[in-house]
Amino acid sequence: MGNPETGYLNTDGSPTKTLILDARRQDPADKFWRLNFGKRPAEELYDLSRDPDCVRNLAADAAYAGRRARMHEQMTAELKAQGDPRMFGRGDIFDRYPISTEAVRNFYERFMRGENPKAGWVNETDFEKTPPK
Repeated sequence: MGNPETGYLNTDGSPTKTLILDARRQDPADKFWRLNFGKRPAEELYDLSRDPDCVRNLAADAAYAGRRARMHEQMTAELKAQGDPRMFGRGDIFDRYPISTEAVRNFYERFMRGENPKAGWVNETDFEKTPPK
């Protein structure tokens, strides 16, 4: 979801984003904030023919256990065949990729030290004064 202190930099600024962040500031249990920025379940499985909006997560439903297991096995096999580093205990490589420009390099650390780096793609009002709990 990104860091709330820095305005959820992984989501571009927009009036809708600002509205959702403001709603959470008024109500920490805001439904729309949870749907957009809240933590997702570890596993999700939806029947798109019956639930095209992906509202009912079937991952924990015993009736879908076999399908979930087959899909997990297929996904794992395909990721291994593609050489995905996460399948071989090297997922941290994604955290070590260099940032494209100096302006956003170490953005979070600089922001937390009190600097005011400019993101350019989020609204200034999206930054949280204090992190939400």
